Amino acid sequence: MGFEQYHEPAAELPAEARTFARMIASLTEEAEAIGWYQQRLALEPDEQARAIMANAQEEEFKHFGMDLEFLLRRTPKWRAALRAILFTDGDIVEAGERGEAAE
Repeated sequence: MGFEQYHEPAAELPAEARTFARMIASLTEEAEAIGWYQQRLALEPDEQARAIMANAQEEEFKHFGMDLEFLLRRTPKWRAALRAILFTDGDIVEAGERGEAAE
């Protein structure tokens, strides 16, 4: 990705905004890796290779979660919204509406 995560001149952005952009880029990369492993697992016939890929995908889930938590700790509105959506039962769209109202 290089420096494409910046849409404004990087030198003009405060350090906090640059860190935030890097964490967003990391979150995106982890999500992509999870998806790539999912595709590989769907096609791989060798059981040992599948076990290795599944283990690697679990690491990507962990990294995704850590990146997300970092961002949520610095963005209280996001945390409030996601509390209404994540780890709940029922209709996801309705939970999303509650989350939007919680912001």
